Amino acid sequence: MIKEALIVSHGQPSDPEPAEAALALLAAKVAGLLPDWRVASATLAKPDALAAAVAGRARGVVYPMFMAGGWFPMTELPRRMAEAGGVDWAYLPPFGLDARVQDLVVTLAEEAAAAQGRAAAQMEVLLAAHGSFRSSAPSEVAQAVAQRLKRAGFARAEAFFIDQEPRIATATGFGAGSVCLPFFAAEGGHVTDDLPQALAEAGFGGRFLPPLGLDARVPSLIAAALRG
Repeated sequence: MIKEALIVSHGQPSDPEPAEAALALLAAKVAGLLPDWRVASATLAKPDALAAAVAGRARGVVYPMFMAGGWFPMTELPRRMAEAGGVDWAYLPPFGLDARVQDLVVTLAEEAAAAQGRAAAQMEVLLAAHGSFRSSAPSEVAQAVAQRLKRAGFARAEAFFIDQEPRIATATGFGAGSVCLPFFAAEGGHVTDDLPQALAEAGFGGRFLPPLGLDARVPSLIAAALRG
């Protein structure tokens, strides 16, 4: 029996198509790991994408490709699903709340340290996240992940934000051997434009890593969550 899964992200309202295509590619990679599943995708930013993804499909599982359990994945997504005809679907926790995903953050930081011939105790990590002035949920997740990095032995691990305090532009004191790890599910305007500008304002001289959601191990983590 074929099981149904739908990966949903916020997308990029100002330019929906690139994010829609990137999410479809991610869904295809996940589908390649789940032969008994039909895995589709949709962004909330593209008009009618959710309705098209739900149309003609039996009840399945929604995987929210979001970094936290804020208003969009917990309230707006179920409302949009119901509006699109996706009634009684099951919902997994958002991407950023998965313990395996948070473990991957630590792994990426450890790999970045090793690439410089350093131990964790010699590495500083700036965890760059979106944040929110309306909800504490996004910052709570990022701060918890920063604490994971500290427990893993990193010399400095702090979360800074685009949309709340402490702002990334105020993240001073990170040395030349430090890394900025974007705690983002995809590569949108925040990652390509806002984040580099904020880092420049802060005088950050370390290495800028790709966003978490683009790591090659992410499809297998999503597949594991769906199987579970």
